[in-house]
This record gives sequence, C-alpha cells and structure tokens, in this order.
Amino acid sequence: MEIFTNEVTDINNLPKYEEVQFTNLHPLYWKVILVKIMIISIASFSVLGFIMYFDVTYNKGILNSSDYKFQKFAGLLIIILMYFFFSKLSFKKKGFAFRNHDVLYRHGLIATNTIIIPYNRIQNITLQEGVISRLYGLAKIEIFTAGESSSDINIPGIEKLQAENIKQLLMGKIQKEL
Repeated sequence: MEIFTNEVTDINNLPKYEEVQFTNLHPLYWKVILVKIMIISIASFSVLGFIMYFDVTYNKGILNSSDYKFQKFAGLLIIILMYFFFSKLSFKKKGFAFRNHDVLYRHGLIATNTIIIPYNRIQNITLQEGVISRLYGLAKIEIFTAGESSSDINIPGIEKLQAENIKQLLMGKIQKEL
C-alpha cells in the first residue's frame, strides 16, 4: 500500500518563464503589417474624401469649410500615424518559445501578456497563410485547446518552412502526451 504524501512546493525553485529566450517574429512580417496599414490608410482617406464630396454636393458644404477639411484630414493622419507607431512597438514585443512541456507566446504593448499552454492541453494546430503573408513566404500557427471555438495562440510572422516544422513538432508532442 502506497503512503499518500503532499509536500509543499518551494515556489522559488519553479522555472521562470520570464527567463525563457523568446524567438522574435520574422523581420519580413513588419512589411506585412506596413502593407495592411497602407491598405487601411488608403481606404480611410478614400471614405473621408467620399464623405466630403457628398457633403459639398448635397449639403452645400455646411460642414466642409477649408479649415474643417484640414482638421478632418489632419485628425485621420494623426490616428494613422499613432496606429503605425503602436504597431511597431507591439511588433518588437511579440515572441514565441517552445519548451519540453509547453509553448509560450508573448505579446502586448502596455502590459506584456505571456500565454503558456502545456502540450497535453493542445487539441489542434493549423497553419494559415494570408494573401499578403504568402507574398513574403510567411505563415501563422494557430494553436487550439479543448473547449474553445477560437484559437488560444496565434503566432504570426513565421517563415513558412519553419511554421511547417513547428506544426510537426507540436503534432509529435501532442501524440506523445496522449
């Protein structure tokens, strides 16, 4: 008969995820982000121009004085520049790592979030290639756990061959855990 023991774990000896060496996203992924920002900017300025055109045409320019036009465009430009700036800061903070028993993903701008998922909780792994990412040879790994309809971790900006290798690694880890 086995004797039950329940020893106290010294929390000072636990592994610290903060000390893990994270892999940054591929540098080409920044170009993917820039293309997306450019598309959003063009669409936003087009919509603003469209709204201003119809304001002049149908409302006789009530809200379309030259000062007000400048304020609209300047405001939109400031928002886009802020989006660019925060996207760059966020890009630099993102990273991922694989340890013996879990996968880690770090992201965030103001508060850095680190998601840690043990391999035995992973149910599915998908590899996604967006239109823009595919042009740069990049892919995104999505990791799903039980009970969630959306992925728990999305790791974008990984070279496609490396993403396929990561998917194989994770599939092997999942099968070992079963």
